[in-house]
Amino acid sequence: MTQAVQDHGRGTIIVADDHPLFRGALKQALSGIFAELSVIEAGTLEETVQALSGQGDIDLVLLDLKMPGVSGFSGLTFLRSQHPAVPIIVVSGVDDSATIRTCMEFGAAGYIPKTTPIEVMNKAIRMVLTGGTWTPPDIPLGELADKETGDLIRRLASLTPQQMRVLTMLSEGLLNKQIAYELSVSEATVKAHVSAILMKLGVESRTQAVIAASKLDIPG
Repeated sequence: MTQAVQDHGRGTIIVADDHPLFRGALKQALSGIFAELSVIEAGTLEETVQALSGQGDIDLVLLDLKMPGVSGFSGLTFLRSQHPAVPIIVVSGVDDSATIRTCMEFGAAGYIPKTTPIEVMNKAIRMVLTGGTWTPPDIPLGELADKETGDLIRRLASLTPQQMRVLTMLSEGLLNKQIAYELSVSEATVKAHVSAILMKLGVESRTQAVIAASKLDIPG
């Protein structure tokens, strides 16, 4: 929580979910957290990015894993790389321990299953806003990822937002020319991004990069 929020009881939270009804439920979970609360609703990853870029002080993002513009964990890693100072709580219908553990390894400050009661969501959000983390106490997360997987997750998280876009497009089978068109950049720029991606991921080919990117997919 920022000093301004502590002093004045004001806060701004982004609720990013493509279902309006659930966005409404999340707004209920925010009740009483701030004396003056501004809630920005986003239904796509693009809208979430725009909200983050257009606002000065965002205290928290509540992010669904599955919505337009998001492929697996890519939305979380993208936002974390672009706005590392803003805490993100994943709020998802997926509640298996592997997915929760991976989200936390990718830098989420908390993970709230959508089946969580509103009052528990409220407590979880308060905990994260005061600098803590929160995951469901009844879901055993087990050990963190093995050294090799953990290293790959850190490498993926080091990609810039544009590099993450390029990697996602590589995974979709797009050629450099197609990626350049989609991003409105030159092919030379795309080639430079691909080279940087290979170096950061410690791989030698586009195919190996795509295999590494599969770690961004949600199991099941």
